[in-house]
Amino acid sequence: MNLPLNIDYSGKVVVITGAGGVLCGTMAKAFAQAGAKVAALDLNQEAAQKVADECVANGGVCKAYKANVLDPESLKEVHDQVVADLGPCDILINGAGGNNPRATTDNEYQHEAKEGQKTFFDLEASGVDFVFKLNFQGTLLPTQAFAKDMVERKHGVILNISSMNAYTPLTKIPAYSGAKAAISNFTQWLATHFAKTGIRCNAIAPGFLVSNQNRALLFNEDGTPTPRTAKILSGTPMDRFVDSEELLGGVFFLCDDKAASAITGVVLPIDAGFAAYSGV
Repeated sequence: MNLPLNIDYSGKVVVITGAGGVLCGTMAKAFAQAGAKVAALDLNQEAAQKVADECVANGGVCKAYKANVLDPESLKEVHDQVVADLGPCDILINGAGGNNPRATTDNEYQHEAKEGQKTFFDLEASGVDFVFKLNFQGTLLPTQAFAKDMVERKHGVILNISSMNAYTPLTKIPAYSGAKAAISNFTQWLATHFAKTGIRCNAIAPGFLVSNQNRALLFNEDGTPTPRTAKILSGTPMDRFVDSEELLGGVFFLCDDKAASAITGVVLPIDAGFAAYSGV
């Protein structure tokens, strides 16, 4: 029997943006372990280099590149470097994204707001704009930079990172929730647009993970969980956060041209049951 699921990505060039972070750093290490040649892109080159060094130390192929996903010229330069170093991109993972305190309220509900706290009416337009650009344009622009080669070769996979926020917005973070909803919509748009070029485009929607970006929302300085963490876990049937390594099965599946050959335009939740629970 020829099994459908592939964990051998030998010869594939995998480009990952945001690779210096927890989620995409884990993906970079996993693809390197599976035999791929990995390009780890991040604005923080030191963080990307740390990931690349770990991959190489474990026998993998991974090179770190400094890239600004909001700067087309930066992406063009990195694209050319990746092609020269590793070859044209087979799999693009758009992992760069995140929230910003300037686009976050202090309270879940307006009536709870106290003097001196940041309310919905205090959100900074520049902060909201930054979050939308980082998440949406930070996915669109790298796709423009790397998918052109895929079109010419009539082959490729694009994987975007959406969020459970895209299904139901979370309190306090309106810009991030809206931006991730845009990513889910854009994933479907790309899947349709590239349908006859041999390119598939899908997304994963991670549930609640602990990362450097949200740690302060989930845990107090002394390490104890915040009330927000208690609410999250009470609404998650498996009663725990998702680990970054638990995303890998879905990632490998959607990036496998055999196992997922007819799958394009989907957003796969990986959320410990969060979306399935009504609260009662």
